Amino acid sequence: MSKQMPSAVVASHIFDGAIVHRDAAVVIEGERILALLPRGDLPRAIHAVVLADGLWIAPGFIDLQVNGGGDVLFNDRPTPEGIAAIAAAHRKFGTTGLLPTFITDTAEKMQQALGAVQTARADQPSVLGIHLEGPFLSPDRPGVHAARHIRAPSAADVEMLTAARAGAMLVTLAPERLPAGFIARLVANGVRVSLGHSAATYQQTRAAMAEGLSGFTHLFNAMPPLRSRDPGPIAAALESATAWYGLIVDGVHVDPAILRLALRGAGRAMLVTDAMPPVGGSRANFKLYGEDIRTSDGRCLRADGTLAGAVLDMASAVRNCVRMLDVPLERALTFASVHPAAFLGLGASLGRIAAGFRADLVAFEPDDIHVVRTWVAGR
Repeated sequence: MSKQMPSAVVASHIFDGAIVHRDAAVVIEGERILALLPRGDLPRAIHAVVLADGLWIAPGFIDLQVNGGGDVLFNDRPTPEGIAAIAAAHRKFGTTGLLPTFITDTAEKMQQALGAVQTARADQPSVLGIHLEGPFLSPDRPGVHAARHIRAPSAADVEMLTAARAGAMLVTLAPERLPAGFIARLVANGVRVSLGHSAATYQQTRAAMAEGLSGFTHLFNAMPPLRSRDPGPIAAALESATAWYGLIVDGVHVDPAILRLALRGAGRAMLVTDAMPPVGGSRANFKLYGEDIRTSDGRCLRADGTLAGAVLDMASAVRNCVRMLDVPLERALTFASVHPAAFLGLGASLGRIAAGFRADLVAFEPDDIHVVRTWVAGR
């Protein structure tokens, strides 16, 4: 097979994950970035795509919490085909890497989801692994998760979660419901562990962090609120420089004033969508656990008014971060790429535009964060 010739993408602004380069070019060879250099240094022999003046290029967005998209719910279609449809829907919004997120369900379906992700990774480079949100959650903080499927882990679960696999695994759990050493065992086997749908105290959260828990799933949602004499998991997240927390910046899940305070914490923020099937799809409503979920005024709602995920995409999350939270664009882009890549342990190959990194790029109009083009592994 002949070696693929290098090509280049030229833009007036290229954010590499740390700084903005003006009038620069990304040189791509196969799946990887060969170089980031000034446009004037680009060899004339290289074929170059020159983007319209004013467009930006940034590292592709990485979304750690994607329940669905393109009218597909991962729980209902835990197949390679379902995953492909979800990934295609989110790519339109600049997402070049994601974790299909399987919410609390039966052990049999969870095993099916794990197998589907392993198969999908063979030809879907945007599929970075899987996020298991449950079933080891608190029945006191279930959110929209089906209480009938919430359970304690069995020996078979431990074997399944610690088995050899390709790609990343993120598990959201309620640490106060688990035996001592459970989190440490997952972490020792390369699993990222995140607190979510939990009623843990501050002390219980700190104990879980000592075992290796480092993430917080949709911070503020489905966990005890911050109180003066009962700080809970939110305080533990915000005070720790080793914590990573997902934020749903849609103006619905958390008030912007609270999110602005979170960005002052010592931990590192990551933008997530918690996306449901309507994102990138044609239908506003869908079913979850057989119940009708309706979308109204930017909310996915169960009949009793419980929020059921979000109708948020990553481009909108970045835009909201800038407009609602008064965050500089470069910092918002970091929340959407550099931080999630680092949290997954992929910071040496994803989340930045630099030589040797995978060529995952998003080109967009900077005022509205309107995505015009994406590249995943150079394609």
